[in-house]
Amino acid sequence: MFEKFGILIDNEWRPARSGKTMPVHSPATEEKIGDVPVADSEDVADVVASAARGFAAWKAIAAWDRAKVMRRAADLIRERVEDIAGVMSAETGKPLAEARGEANGTADQFEWYAEEAKRVYGQIIPARVPEHRLSVVYQPVGVCLSLSAWNFPALLPSRKIAAALAAGCSVVARPASDAPGSTFKIAEALVDAGIPPGAVTVLTGPSSKLAAELIASPVIRKVSLTGSVAVGRKVLAQCAEGIKRASMELGGHAPVIVHRDADPVGSARSAAMAKFRNSGQVCISPTRFYVHESLKQPFEDAFVDYARSIVVGDGRKDGVTMGPMIRASAVDTALELVEDAVGKGGRLLHGGRRPAHLNKGHFIEPTVIADVPDDARIMVEEPFAPVAPLTTFAEEEELIERANALPFGLAAYVFSNDADRAQRTAEQLEVGMVGINEVLLASAEAPFGGIKESGYGREGGSIGIKDYLEPKFIRHRLLPTG
Repeated sequence: MFEKFGILIDNEWRPARSGKTMPVHSPATEEKIGDVPVADSEDVADVVASAARGFAAWKAIAAWDRAKVMRRAADLIRERVEDIAGVMSAETGKPLAEARGEANGTADQFEWYAEEAKRVYGQIIPARVPEHRLSVVYQPVGVCLSLSAWNFPALLPSRKIAAALAAGCSVVARPASDAPGSTFKIAEALVDAGIPPGAVTVLTGPSSKLAAELIASPVIRKVSLTGSVAVGRKVLAQCAEGIKRASMELGGHAPVIVHRDADPVGSARSAAMAKFRNSGQVCISPTRFYVHESLKQPFEDAFVDYARSIVVGDGRKDGVTMGPMIRASAVDTALELVEDAVGKGGRLLHGGRRPAHLNKGHFIEPTVIADVPDDARIMVEEPFAPVAPLTTFAEEEELIERANALPFGLAAYVFSNDADRAQRTAEQLEVGMVGINEVLLASAEAPFGGIKESGYGREGGSIGIKDYLEPKFIRHRLLPTG
């Protein structure tokens, strides 16, 4: 599947200098779907040198012309949606419908940032004396490193690459080893759209080793990571050594609050749809369900009904609505969380097992557990899995304290037909994003990111480009004439 791709340097695909490769396996079939190069220090040096040249060339191009290249790339991605979705589904197992949606969302990122490239406005500051001119201009930060995760293998790198390119930066993209093909396809579209050699480079191989070497390079001036909190801490420590800018989109554990005035059936269906999307392997997935005690039974019933309607299997097959988890160890961890929750008093309403009809692949049934206590592991550890823990609350004050008790602060969801109550709840939640009667938060035109241990910086929206720009203040004293 990846025969024509590998390491991208100066707009040419090549193998690793050592010739070494590593396999990529389907999580749905456990079969090998391809091999990718294993880059080493020599490859890193080549990539960094190419990116430095690419930065010099790309930043010299006028913003309107950079925008044309990015818009062409967006158009090419849309033309190739079926191809990209096929690769994505093969390497992640997600249903083709979800993969198509992600591919189109990827195109949106490049379209949005093509326009933002033309709107990097500076400032004119009124001076205290007439012969002074005070201004602020924004300039690209330099060569940027994109470190992205496997769960959205096209959308996550596109948020970083598109914003960086719009700002005039070049990008070194290091895709996730489990799902590199989507990044290859993005880079291919950019090359075909006419991006200068070196403006985008790609390399694959062992994540921790490559990331450390790249971050240590003085050429890299900005690092953007989507990953776990543990990896974020490590990358931040490495960035600190070189005083490099960083933005972090890390783990989450999103509370879902269903107030007494909400529609229990409608909110349950919406929440369940979001919970089981991508097999629960979503950083903003709803993961802690706080339901007002008066709505407990109808909410549980509707949630379980939705779970029962899900068809688990290889996402490339017709009718499948939920694919596998990314690896076997993830299934083991999910089952441990289920066992712990039930052992502490939770009631297993549905699932909690590997599907009996699937002999291969990293699958788990969509799982619903009621009456889960707050001290269960699944209520404090991010459950990157299709496992939904339900609990109840009586009073709003108690609820907010419970919802804000964790160190995570990425997303939250509120269901209520009372506008005052919904807004009050949203403003009290310690998160970067809140959905009110809505579970789909991410879009190119909106900022995406969290607070607390869920990271900092924003991707998307009009502020997303700011992380790739440096403000420069210029004070100009006009000399007397004559």
